Amino acid sequence: MKARLHRARHGAAVVIALSLLPAPAAAQTVQELQRQIDELKAQIKVLTEAQKTAAGPAVVPPTVPPTPMVAAAPVAPTVKPEPERVASIPKLPSSRTPWYDRLRLRGYTQLRYNAVLDSQDAPGANGSRLRSVHDASVNEDGGFLLRRVRLVLQGDITDRLQLYFQHDFGAAVNNQSSTERRENFGQLRDVYADWFLDPERRLRLRFGQSKVPFGWENLQSSSNRLPLDRSDAINSGVPGERDVGVNLYYTPAPVQAIWDRLAKNKQKLFGNYGAFGLAVYNGQGTNRTERNGTLMKVAMATWPFALDGLGPLFRGQVLELGGSAMFNRFRPELRSGGISPIDYRDDRVAVHAILYPQPFGIQTEWTTGWGPQYDGLLGAVRSQRLGGGYVQLMADIGHTPLGRAIPYARWQRYRGGWKPNVDAPRLETDEWELGTEIQLVEALELTLAYARMERREADARRTGRATGDLIRTQLQFTY
Repeated sequence: MKARLHRARHGAAVVIALSLLPAPAAAQTVQELQRQIDELKAQIKVLTEAQKTAAGPAVVPPTVPPTPMVAAAPVAPTVKPEPERVASIPKLPSSRTPWYDRLRLRGYTQLRYNAVLDSQDAPGANGSRLRSVHDASVNEDGGFLLRRVRLVLQGDITDRLQLYFQHDFGAAVNNQSSTERRENFGQLRDVYADWFLDPERRLRLRFGQSKVPFGWENLQSSSNRLPLDRSDAINSGVPGERDVGVNLYYTPAPVQAIWDRLAKNKQKLFGNYGAFGLAVYNGQGTNRTERNGTLMKVAMATWPFALDGLGPLFRGQVLELGGSAMFNRFRPELRSGGISPIDYRDDRVAVHAILYPQPFGIQTEWTTGWGPQYDGLLGAVRSQRLGGGYVQLMADIGHTPLGRAIPYARWQRYRGGWKPNVDAPRLETDEWELGTEIQLVEALELTLAYARMERREADARRTGRATGDLIRTQLQFTY
């Protein structure tokens, strides 16, 4: 069919071309006829080529559809240019990084489960039950507990000003329905600004709600601490570890160099609160209203000593020694209602010593002083002597098939009041804890521990001491 159509078009072209030629003269020679024939062939060739060109687009279209399909394939990667558009936004007219690029968000969560193997309450109708002031899931009901759910926003606002903001979404609130406890409320933990007074950042002023520099373990982050809880004795001075005030910290260059070396070796430091610190606070505790118009005064000093000079046995070892003191007047809550109108003496001193585990280490702290405490004979609160501390052994055995492992053993003792509770009840604590921390992966840590507890419940209406054996577990993930 195509051949017939082509011949028909060719014949039509010949007829048209012949019709355009002038009538030949009778006297035309053979040469003239040959010339006319050649011209006719040339015209026919031109017409034929023109027809092919005009008919070409009718054949090509079947190949067009694949073109948009190929062009559509790269649609998915168009997400990649997004960062480039953000980065192309003109920067501020400054050589410094903008403040909003200097802030970072991080945090950690601790999930716990305590299994009570055996417990015995104190005798009597009001005998103490097995309880801990640091872990609400230590009881006969047990269960899982989100002990901490922390979210931190921090960074440099300028070269001399640093922001730190921390919220805890694992706090609890009482008396929401009758006296029932409600878990996982958001509560402010830290909000402060550090103003560096020198370019090297050795000297700083801190304003806001932050940790009180009393007790080495109190300053150490809970994400870095080996045992699950802080010791009763050291923590009794500043339960919650924080208050609102102003701090002055100074860190000499040699001290910072040792701490940097320890951090590089992945040692669990207490955080850079300076080698020397002075501070004033309201003195009533974390997120509590100031009641007496007086300020709590705190001083702290700590110094790490490199022991390399003592011989090959001590190469790389670091011993840190220090102490702290606080002077305060405290008004506890009363069961009869409201806040005590009396300012109770709350003065304490504490000392600490830490031999960092490389691979074996020891850590100990002890405190003594005066604090508010319920007197069962008088039926009232009064300032009384207090004291206690802990000794902790630990070993960094490095990588195991499960991950990096750090076993530890700790014994603690405390006799004294627990001032944040109603009527500042007396605690009598003796406790052993054997455990190990295993870093399963970089951001996931598992702590397994056995604890032997002898505790007086933190309730002024309770008497005696309860005893118990527990298996304690904690899974911590950081982000």
